[in-house]
Amino acid sequence: MPDCDHNCSACGEECPSRTGAQTDFHVQANPLSHVKKVFAVVSGKGGVGKSMTASLLAVNARRKGLNVALVDADLTGPSIPKAFGISEMATSDETNLFPVRSRTGIETMSVNLLMEDPAAPVVWRGPVLSGLIQQFWKDVAYGDIDELYIDMPPGTGDVPLTVFQSLPIDGIIVVTSPQELVSLIVEKAVRMANMMNIPVLALVENMAYFDCPHCGERLYPYGKGNEEEAKRLGIPFYASLPIDPKLAKLCDEGAIESFEGDYLADLSDYLHAYEKAA
Repeated sequence: MPDCDHNCSACGEECPSRTGAQTDFHVQANPLSHVKKVFAVVSGKGGVGKSMTASLLAVNARRKGLNVALVDADLTGPSIPKAFGISEMATSDETNLFPVRSRTGIETMSVNLLMEDPAAPVVWRGPVLSGLIQQFWKDVAYGDIDELYIDMPPGTGDVPLTVFQSLPIDGIIVVTSPQELVSLIVEKAVRMANMMNIPVLALVENMAYFDCPHCGERLYPYGKGNEEEAKRLGIPFYASLPIDPKLAKLCDEGAIESFEGDYLADLSDYLHAYEKAA
């Protein structure tokens, strides 16, 4: 923070400068939630396929028979309910909120599941957004979950900071596109995770290639991009997604759970086996 004198006892800011016991901003999970692993899917900028990546990883995990939850933390631009064809609202009792279960059994939570009009804009200031993110963890009863995926908003603002500080994140997956400009944006996201002491597990390059429908040759319209960037930043796993209009169509139709193929299968296997160092 500007003009910080590192006297945290007189400061209400939640920043990395805090020391001692005050550095723990984690909120307690709902008593009815038992989550084994939490993965955040992040991007430095919008429009690179972050929600698609989070959705595919959640679907892959469910297809393996795991109990899965998917949290839409992009509060001002939520897209998960649309991709999964969910139109009903979340329910609650006097104590707990309950996520909406998708067709295949993925427990989903989004701000759009709390609003009667999903098209209504979320025009809230940072503290309100941050408070809702914490509610998604402490008030929502997800049940027994093997893997919970968080679709993060782009950038390094209030909501990502709240997620990193408040939730027990096991690791993050950074999503990017092939353009050169993205390398700097990726590095910003990686550095933020490093500041929070959260492992960066994988870099996913979306729109990386397409297979020619006539000859079957794999073409890279932007060049072979970010695998070297992953190595430079010390990210242990690299994966790529093609330009595939079928995936976008499935999202528009609310049918992402019915995609065919093995998209991100290797990354999913890596995450299933991953254990965070003590």
